[in-house]
Amino acid sequence: MHTEDTIAAISTPIGHGGIGIVRLSGKDALKIADRVFISPKKKKISGTPSHRILYGNITDPANNEVVDEVLISVMKAPNTYTKEDIVEINCHGGVVPLRRVLELVLNEGARAAEPGEFTKRAFMNGRIDLAQAEAVLDVINSLTLHSQKTALRQLRGGLSGKIAAIREELMDLTAFVEAHIDFPEEDIEDPALKKMEGMAGKIKDSLEKLIDSSRYGMILREGLKTAIAGRPNVGKSSLLNALLEHDRAIVTEMPGTTRDVIEECLNIQGLPVKIMDTAGIRNVQNIAEKEGVRRSLRAMEDADLVLLVLDGSIDLHDTDRELIKNSDANRTILVINKTDLPQKIHPPVSPLAKGGIKEGSCFPIPTVNISAKKGLGLDELKQLIVDTALRGQTGGGAEIVTNTRHVRALEKAAASIDSFISGGIKNVSPEFLSIELRDALDAVGEIIGVTTADDILNRIFSNFCIGK
Repeated sequence: MHTEDTIAAISTPIGHGGIGIVRLSGKDALKIADRVFISPKKKKISGTPSHRILYGNITDPANNEVVDEVLISVMKAPNTYTKEDIVEINCHGGVVPLRRVLELVLNEGARAAEPGEFTKRAFMNGRIDLAQAEAVLDVINSLTLHSQKTALRQLRGGLSGKIAAIREELMDLTAFVEAHIDFPEEDIEDPALKKMEGMAGKIKDSLEKLIDSSRYGMILREGLKTAIAGRPNVGKSSLLNALLEHDRAIVTEMPGTTRDVIEECLNIQGLPVKIMDTAGIRNVQNIAEKEGVRRSLRAMEDADLVLLVLDGSIDLHDTDRELIKNSDANRTILVINKTDLPQKIHPPVSPLAKGGIKEGSCFPIPTVNISAKKGLGLDELKQLIVDTALRGQTGGGAEIVTNTRHVRALEKAAASIDSFISGGIKNVSPEFLSIELRDALDAVGEIIGVTTADDILNRIFSNFCIGK
């Protein structure tokens, strides 16, 4: 990346709006803006104090044509997003004025920014670390208020502070171990060995808490993938419509109405839920329905949670029993629908009994009774979805890991600490113990960008939009 260049990009979505912003960052940002901006009071951007706004026109230097009437925000290094001089040209939010203003500043010496290059410069210039840089994208892509707050906490350095503390503890332990390398003829005495194991155990505990938090963290970031599944005509599409509170899926009494997976997003108590209505599962000969059933089974396999719907007004079908029997109790909720009709299925439900019901038995799947048609039991279902998603969630204190890259690095560091602890118990040479600790340090450092290769950086920032 050419950090000496001055870069420019449209930083707001392309389309029609009240305001659109063209952003410049770099050592020549003020000079370039001066060449295309004319203030009614003849004020110069380069001579304006930092963090001020000027009113005027953007004009084409080639013919003095006015391109747009604008407000310009002036922000001078180092107290800016990139720690470089930044100019933001607030234009009218149409496609034409934004592109014309961008073309002018590019003609005057700026370079078109690459995806994420403004944030990458903020990282490279030391304003934020890599975990904070990634949190910028998470804030932008937040699915709910809760996920936005989690991302914002990471942007403000919450997770980075936790990682930095773990890294400090690792460096202290590494220094303690490597102090013994100068005396290879002497064994590490028991008090020193116990101290090392104690320090390592504390670090491992911190790593595992962060790893444990990632299950919920990934749900906050990407949404809880939830499949509504079951036989035809049990009310799957009606349940989707009831949860969305509008008619998204077609509902008829004819089996096979839904032939493809329909996906929508819900916000349940701050939990982002990606809910999928699937085709009814049954033995079919029709090619289109058969493909729909195949996709339904695949959606059930890939889902974080399955809402397995039964028609409570009729006896269990063999297909119902088979679906229940093959369900993962840890990621399934049994939804007994049509409670507005006389019921023939009553919890506890067991697929092992002939009629599906066995007195005193309880198949270990959370169960809720609803009427999608009447809207009954939906609050209980929503609470059960949240409870199931949070089951086993211990968290890492106030910090939640939401990034797969971070999880892998933490797992790598935890494995190295495990090897260190087992090696210490076996009285392995300090040189080998030091290698394990160095590996753990490198892994933890990858999260905040202390030890991250350029190809990883390029991959991370390529996911950003141009202009951020």
